[in-house]
Amino acid sequence: MAHSTGHGGSASQPKHVLVTGATGNQGGHLARSLLQRGHHVRALSRKPNGLAAIELKNLGIEVVPGDLGDRTSVELASQGIDTAFLVATPYEKGAEAEAGFGINALNAFKAAGVPHVVYSSVADANRRTGIPHFDSKAKIEEHLQGLGVPYSIVAPVFFSENILSPWLATGLAKGVFATGVLPQTKIQVISVDEIADFTTHVIENPGGFRGKRVDIASDELRLTELTEVLSGALQRPIVYQAVPLDAIRQQSEDLAKMYDWFNRVGYSVDIPKLKREYPQVAWGTFREWAARQDWAKVTSGTMKS
Repeated sequence: MAHSTGHGGSASQPKHVLVTGATGNQGGHLARSLLQRGHHVRALSRKPNGLAAIELKNLGIEVVPGDLGDRTSVELASQGIDTAFLVATPYEKGAEAEAGFGINALNAFKAAGVPHVVYSSVADANRRTGIPHFDSKAKIEEHLQGLGVPYSIVAPVFFSENILSPWLATGLAKGVFATGVLPQTKIQVISVDEIADFTTHVIENPGGFRGKRVDIASDELRLTELTEVLSGALQRPIVYQAVPLDAIRQQSEDLAKMYDWFNRVGYSVDIPKLKREYPQVAWGTFREWAARQDWAKVTSGTMKS
C-alpha cells in the first residue's frame, strides 16, 4: 500500500481518470493514489474478473474490460474521462509490440476526445539510447507529441522495485546482489510510490504540465553503496557482483544493452532541482525505501513479482 502522499489535502476538483496497467505495479500504485485523493478511477483490465481486478473493485475502483491491442475497447473505456494514463510494457510480447500497443491506445484516446493524456515512459528515452525497451517508448512519445492532444510525459529512472523481482531476489537470498552495472557506477533510482505521487500531481495540475516531459528520480547511488544499504536492510552481508555483459546477452540482448548504457552514459536527472521544483511530492531515499520492504518474504520466494 502506498504511504500517504505529500500533497496537502485532497484535490479541489475530483477527476475521472482512466488508468491502464492498473493490475500491474505502476498503474496499481497510481490507481490507489488517485483514489486516496478523491478521484474517480476507471481501470482498464484484460482480466476484469481476475484476482487483481477484484482487489481494485473492492477498493471502489471501476474496472472495465479492455486491451491496449483492441482499439475499440480502449475507445469505449475512454468515454467521459478527464485524463487517460498510459503505461505499456515490453515484457510480455517484446519492445516492438509495446510500441504498437501504445500507439494504438493513444489513437483511441484521441478518437474518444480525451482532454489530457499522461504517458509513463522512461527517463532519457528521447536521447536515442539504442536500448530496445527505451526506443519503443521513444516511438510512443513521438506519436503522442504529433497527435494534437494535450499531453504530459512522466519518465522515471530505474525502479527500486526491480530489486524485488525474482531475477534479482534469488541472488539476494544467497547473499549476492548481481547486475550488469560496474561496482563504482552510479545509478539513479525511484520507487513506484514516488512515481504514483508525482503522476497524481501531474494529473491534478494539467495546465502546469501541458506539453511537458519530466524525467524523475529520487536518489543516486554507486552499486557498492546500494549493496551496503541492502545489507543493512536485510541485516546480513550482501556482496555486489557485476555480471559480464556477454552472460547477460545470452539471456537478453535488451538488458545487456541497458546495462552497457548505464555503464557508459546513465540517467541524467538533476535530483536536487527536481525536489526543489516539486516539493508537493513525497520524495524519499533508497535507504528509506529499503527499510519499508519485507525482505524475509522477498527472499523466501513467496513474493509475487
